[in-house]
Amino acid sequence: MHTGAIAVGQLLVAAQPGRGGYFDRSVVLLIEHHKEGTVGVCLNIISDLPVSAATAQFGPHLSPPRSLFEGGPVNTEVVIALGKPASEESPPPGWERVTGDIGLVDLSFPGELIASSFTGLRTFVGLSAWAPGQLEGELIRGSWFRTAVRVEDVFGDPDGLWRRVLRRMGGLPSRWSTWTDEPGLN
Repeated sequence: MHTGAIAVGQLLVAAQPGRGGYFDRSVVLLIEHHKEGTVGVCLNIISDLPVSAATAQFGPHLSPPRSLFEGGPVNTEVVIALGKPASEESPPPGWERVTGDIGLVDLSFPGELIASSFTGLRTFVGLSAWAPGQLEGELIRGSWFRTAVRVEDVFGDPDGLWRRVLRRMGGLPSRWSTWTDEPGLN
């Protein structure tokens, strides 16, 4: 669990489940953090929109479940793609590292080169964003846990991601992973 400075590449894992709202049981990857604010994408909310509504050329190459994801409730007209390059030593042009071998993919990337360029690919509509100081305040209030991201968090099965990340964090965060929808059982 991170206790230091907020940084790009960290995961925010929703604490205190059951309160409802957009971020209940969400896992957010931070992709920007600077004095103007913080931006991330939610990794475990699948959009009702078809993939073709955003980036049709990426559709056949997306990591399972081959769906468009909701990155967050802000700027819902914005579409971004995250990719894991086939070769970390020689990433394709149009790929910008976020952390490790996870990076942003230029949406105009040629469709015919996607399969040979990436081994993982996800698309998101909308963003999760915080004004300067807002995320720091939420962390102080205990709304989020922070931890390092793993490739499988971004490109693996989104179902159960919140619980898996909390369990691997251990300690107090792992206890939240046992939360049920029936308050009397918690």
